[in-house]
Amino acid sequence: MNKTKVITVTIDASGKPIGRVASQVAHVLQGKHRADFVKQKDPTDRVCVTNIDQAIFTGKKMKDKVYHHHSGHPGGLKTQSVAQMMDKGGMEAVLLHAVKRMLPDNRLRTERMKRIECIKL
Repeated sequence: MNKTKVITVTIDASGKPIGRVASQVAHVLQGKHRADFVKQKDPTDRVCVTNIDQAIFTGKKMKDKVYHHHSGHPGGLKTQSVAQMMDKGGMEAVLLHAVKRMLPDNRLRTERMKRIECIKL
């Protein structure tokens, strides 16, 4: 039986745009950084994001970027800006939202999202 070693990948977010960090995290969570990558298997590698408070937004995204959510009922469109999301959950909430949207929507996404650690330094 071939057992793979579980590794922890550390990503430093200081001075990087939040989307670049999120794409690196999604890449590692899917296992695409491994030589034995298979898309239907979950490699169980962990990701540790450090200096998340020092990540940046380029342009006018802090006031112009808006997240939408619809409940499915008439008039059920909810909107939230990045500034509002950061007031509630900080930069971690924005990063987790970005990573969740970058991962494929399948049964493995929930387990992959549990393996992200955000550390403030």
